[in-house]
Parts: sequence; structure tokens; C-alpha cells
Amino acid sequence: MEKEIEIKRCGWCLSSDLYKKYHDEEWGVPVYDDHKLFEFLLLETFQAGLSWITILNKRENFRKAFDNFDYKKIANYSEDKIAELLENPGIIRNKLKVYSAVSNAQAFIKVQDEFGSFSKYIWGFVDGKPINNNRKSLNEVVATTPLSDTISKDLKKRGFKFVGSTVVYAHMQATGMVNDHVEYCWKK
Repeated sequence: MEKEIEIKRCGWCLSSDLYKKYHDEEWGVPVYDDHKLFEFLLLETFQAGLSWITILNKRENFRKAFDNFDYKKIANYSEDKIAELLENPGIIRNKLKVYSAVSNAQAFIKVQDEFGSFSKYIWGFVDGKPINNNRKSLNEVVATTPLSDTISKDLKKRGFKFVGSTVVYAHMQATGMVNDHVEYCWKK
């Protein structure tokens, strides 16, 4: 009988297989694709005040409800479409967050127009490459940084909603702008 090798992971993801899969395949992996960056931005804004596992459990519902995270379609959602979303039990039905998805899609497109892509804009804050934090334990992982404060302020100035520093830092972690895997994690 072969002995199964135990994979060491960051402690925050151990409570479910979905969390482990997300940790192993997505969290901290650099994302430069605008479509994927918008997906994470939308999901992170809906997560504000909630746990990430809540959002992960509803991710496919969000994908269906929000036209596969097509920001060009979302930017043009009608009041009827917004009313439909607010009745959808598969997503977070917070009126302000649903409306912010539309305004954030519009702001996202404006950033693309100005910078050529949202990726160039957001990755420009870290010179195009991830910041590798050398976290010894989960206790060292922070919720905000001066950089996330700066990005948050700039996003808000550009019309984005639900992009406080905590949401922005979570987005930076999710999209690999920062590497916060702890040193004992196999992903480090």
C-alpha cells in the first residue's frame, strides 16, 4: 500500500476541497488577461463583507447570471436585467453591489481605453511583476498595504465602487500581483 504524500498548503484553504482547488490552481497565479481580471474584480466586490468561500460556492451562478463576466455586456445592462439579477437566488442579491457591477464594467472599459488594457493599468502598480512576500505564517498575511490603499484610491477616482483597500488587496492576491503563500506551502 502506497503512502499518500501530504501536500502542505496555506492554512486558510483547508476547510473544503473547493478552497483547496482554488488555492492550488488559481490563488496567487499571475493573471494578465482582462476578461479574467474583470471576473476576479466582480467576484471580489461581491465578497466585500462576506467570506471568499461563499463567493466560490456561487461562482458558477455568478458566471451564468453575469454573461460569463463579459464586461462589455455588463456595462450595458438594462434596468430589467438588473431587476432579474436582484431576483436571482444563486448570487448575492445586494442592490448596491449589483449596480456597482454595471458601473465597474463601464469604468473598466474607460481604463482600457486610456491604458490599452486593464492589465497594463493594474499591473503598472507593480512594474508588471508579482511582489513576492516571504510570509512565514498566516499571522504575517495582511489585509491591506500602502500599495492597496493607493490602488483603491485610484480606482475610486476612476469611478469604481466596492474597491476599498481590503477588496483591492484580496484582488491582488487572487490575481498574483502579490504572492502571499506562506513559506511551508507547496505553492511558494
